[in-house]
Amino acid sequence: MMTAANRKALGWQAWYAMRRDRLLIVSATLLALIVVAVIIGPWLTPHSYQTMDLSAVLLSPQWADYRWFGTDDLGRDLFARVMQGGRISLMVGIVSTFVSLVVGVLYGATAGYFGGRIDHLMMRFVDILYALPFMFFVILLMVLFGRNILLIFVAIGAVNWLDMARIVRGQTLALRRREYVEAAEMAGAYSRRVIFRHIVPNLLGVVVVYATLTVPQVILIESFLSFIGLGVQEPMTSWGALVQRGTELMSIAPWVLVIPSVMLAVSLLCLNFVGDGLRDALDPKDGHR
Repeated sequence: MMTAANRKALGWQAWYAMRRDRLLIVSATLLALIVVAVIIGPWLTPHSYQTMDLSAVLLSPQWADYRWFGTDDLGRDLFARVMQGGRISLMVGIVSTFVSLVVGVLYGATAGYFGGRIDHLMMRFVDILYALPFMFFVILLMVLFGRNILLIFVAIGAVNWLDMARIVRGQTLALRRREYVEAAEMAGAYSRRVIFRHIVPNLLGVVVVYATLTVPQVILIESFLSFIGLGVQEPMTSWGALVQRGTELMSIAPWVLVIPSVMLAVSLLCLNFVGDGLRDALDPKDGHR
């Protein structure tokens, strides 16, 4: 079993590798600024994201009256709506990813550890789900149970765990042959204890990297659902809903489309760059390790 000293040494090596990755540092810094902005942004403006002002319809971005991003076709402040939409989009990405990771890690670790017929049956179930349209399940759940924001979290997370289950299952098949796992089994440890004490902790590196790559994927799914009208409901909004609304006003008010699109694109790029950087830093086959 890997000792605490070895874990600490590998952790420092990964930390030094991340510090040398300029793209990772820039992306993480920019992402942190976006997160801080969407958290405190709605409090920086006197305008509410849901308050309509028909005397200020489609104002272009300006400093007067704190209309930094302008207004939409209902006179709602676009800065407040972009910040509020960022909260929803990032929250969907984080919570749905957490749901998919919990399900995927537990399912994949169980299948990989027990192996044999149990592994075969569990992974054939995963193969069947893979053969069915992924987006169909999400849309079906939303149509049957309504477009509640909490349901969006659960619906996307509940059908986005298949890749994680396969990754964890493959890693578990290798870990279950390690000496410390066999020693725990010979000592009479229960299967549940072996999985949670010896298998899952050694998968954290893979899980963390996959999580950073899953968050942008989930945000993109939510944005697509909002774009086709199955996302959050008015007056609540998200970046995807704002982009959808902006496409209708693109010819007369391009800022209504451009600003949320840029925020969405930059956030997705930063998340992907952070995920790639973490993957390289934590890759045991990389040269710096």
